[in-house]
Amino acid sequence: MPVVIPKTLPAFKILSNENIFVMPKLRAETQDIRPLEIAIVNLMPTKIETETQLMRLLGNSSLQVNVTLIGTESYKGHVTAQDHMETFYTTFSKIKQKKFDGMIITGAPVEKIDFKDIKYWKELEEIMDWSETHVTSTIFICWAAYAALYHFYGIEKHVLDKKMFGIYPVDTCDEYELLLKGMDDTMYVPMSRYLTVNPQDVAQNKNLKILGYGDDCGVSIIKSLDNKKFFLTGHHEYDRETLKTEYLRDINKGLEIDKPVNYFVNDDINKINMKWKSTANLLYYNWLNYYVYQVTPYNLK
Repeated sequence: MPVVIPKTLPAFKILSNENIFVMPKLRAETQDIRPLEIAIVNLMPTKIETETQLMRLLGNSSLQVNVTLIGTESYKGHVTAQDHMETFYTTFSKIKQKKFDGMIITGAPVEKIDFKDIKYWKELEEIMDWSETHVTSTIFICWAAYAALYHFYGIEKHVLDKKMFGIYPVDTCDEYELLLKGMDDTMYVPMSRYLTVNPQDVAQNKNLKILGYGDDCGVSIIKSLDNKKFFLTGHHEYDRETLKTEYLRDINKGLEIDKPVNYFVNDDINKINMKWKSTANLLYYNWLNYYVYQVTPYNLK
């Protein structure tokens, strides 16, 4: 079944060309089905790329999914055109009375800034608190995962000396965990971050469970035991060339950056082994099915 998005959204044409099942709202309304309502709080500067990546994964399931894109009111970015934001995005104040089956909060390039110094931190705290009563299950990606771990559980982030950058092997920690259903014992996850957490801080918290851990990348996937919150320290949603784009961007800026590990084939930047695609699709499929669709009420109100 499709992800329901506006036909004029850039992602619609991109995903249609990839044979991802997308559907305009008018056609979706003629179907006798209660679609899932998924909110995406997009904090990334590259809004269009990120929303397309996430919709690609949400569209790979048997469920009809309505997507609501949310931007921050307390901070206006300058990378994505304002007309795109005004056309396709709403704000938290306009939807805070609604309830959603699921929500995704993306990462953001603010890793080295103290949480309380981030311009939209209070707004994000309000959204996270609101999700406890208005959202069935939420995924927090990369920086948002560290922000949520700090906000809900007081777990401190730690800044790495060097950017963790590339494709990292991650071992699954529970073969019977539904989020990991169908996955191999070792998965591969794109990482692009300066942050980490102390594994002991997570393991000692009685409300959390580690689902994925890598010797080189540390804690990768965490869930709350009530299944309402999932924390992904990597970027499963990344496209084939996303890390390459980031690498070349930093090179062009004159920044010191190593090639992403386990990514280019024989160090050839024109050859990429996309070894995380099946894991990403399974992860979002399992989340939508087992932790959203199977447990969310038919009547959201």
